[in-house]
Amino acid sequence: MKFCSLRSGSSGNAIYINHKDVHILVDAGLSGKTIENALRSIGVDPHSLSAILITHEHRDHIIGAGILSRRYNIPIYANKATWEAMKRGIKEIKDDNRRYFATGEIFEIGEVKIMPFKKPHDAAEPVGFSFKAGGKKVSIATDLGYMTRGVANNLMDSDIVLLEANHDVQMLINGSYPWPLKKRILSDVGHLSNDAAGETLLKLFKMKTIGMVFLGHLSKNNNRPELAFYTVTSMLKKEGLKFNVKIALREIESEIIEI
Repeated sequence: MKFCSLRSGSSGNAIYINHKDVHILVDAGLSGKTIENALRSIGVDPHSLSAILITHEHRDHIIGAGILSRRYNIPIYANKATWEAMKRGIKEIKDDNRRYFATGEIFEIGEVKIMPFKKPHDAAEPVGFSFKAGGKKVSIATDLGYMTRGVANNLMDSDIVLLEANHDVQMLINGSYPWPLKKRILSDVGHLSNDAAGETLLKLFKMKTIGMVFLGHLSKNNNRPELAFYTVTSMLKKEGLKFNVKIALREIESEIIEI
């Protein structure tokens, strides 16, 4: 399997997953042109995309999905509630490219088995995804207010995890956002903080159930890449754990990881 974070952040998200002839885009929250250029920069022809999978209907996850589907005849997969919530955002999609999955039930695209799992966020029916193929596993969990047991269980045994580290709590509290927005981000249906991400990884690395981790969906205003990295890795170092932690950035592609 191959993994690349094309973009990850509150301004737009798109993740590339590949196994053999299956090329999957998880979310398309940037302009079609930006995603096309990002794919080509890692040697992927947008025409080769097998599917676009949508985690939830917020703008930073869907704005390029309809454009890409129409331009390259790509199926879009989402659960029923998300399809209803994002209709206006992605506009007209060919019936054959409107695909449905059920949250909590595995479905397959080629040889890739995909588990869409429930997560706590203020959207219609938000999900994370785990992908299994060739004896490997990649999991994506961003946009969640807190780490549930169900999400943690789905992250276990992953060779690669993309985990949200959205904000530093003090930066958010002392920042310029209006209080209702701060309250939403800090809520159980908001976003995971650096500290919460660190606590989650502490447990998973102690159990030796995960491999490489990318910290993603960092806030532009309430976090910094170096702060997210320092906060999380300091917690892991304190416990003497071995780890491999990287940052998925908002404006540039990550390295391509092949497992």
